[in-house]
Amino acid sequence: ETVEEDYNVSTLLDNPTIAQIKIHKERKIKKAKAKSCLFACVSQNIFTRIMTLKLAKTI
Repeated sequence: ETVEEDYNVSTLLDNPTIAQIKIHKERKIKKAKAKSCLFACVSQNIFTRIMTLKLAKTI
């Protein structure tokens, strides 16, 4: 889902609602998990090449 949607996690605005904080936190966690899964599955050279790409869909 994270890779398919390819969204950026922006910073929170002043006085965010509880729902906005929750969504922001979930998106940050999903991005981190996606990177972690990639790192665990591929060699470091390939991971470095993947991380330099602008869009996840280009993988």
